[in-house]
Amino acid sequence: MSPSYERLTIDQVKEGDELPPLSVDVTATTIVLGALASRDWRPMHHDKDFAINRNGTPDIFMNTPNQASWFERYLSDWAGPTGRLGRIKFRMHNSVFPGDTITFKGVVDKVETDVVGCSWASVSLVLKTGDQVDTTFSARIALPSKAGDNPWARRGDDWKP
Repeated sequence: MSPSYERLTIDQVKEGDELPPLSVDVTATTIVLGALASRDWRPMHHDKDFAINRNGTPDIFMNTPNQASWFERYLSDWAGPTGRLGRIKFRMHNSVFPGDTITFKGVVDKVETDVVGCSWASVSLVLKTGDQVDTTFSARIALPSKAGDNPWARRGDDWKP
């Protein structure tokens, strides 16, 4: 999936819709840069010797904020620039290592409009390496209710994620 930058509106989304998959080849650089960007200086995310000999893992591995940012990128590619994350929740089941190819897949669970007119899509997502589910993720993302609407313009009582 490459970024479409299309402005997805809620009328284009239905319960049961599958999001296009996104696959990413993970390198040591992917993991180290994610750790640095999130100011996570713990050595298991950048020091291979420490990860193997002190943690007992096969290699350095992706940290939590790095995975969260990949999920956010996946959702923003799908929703376009006016999609606005309201809530996220995820559970990591296995680690992601250099050399893995991670694949994101998702499905729309619910579509609704709240009392202040903000339209929402609730989605369930998975991050897999091969056939193994490494992380499960759910999100509530605001989408424009029609052309010209922009969830990013909502403030105060008009924004209830």
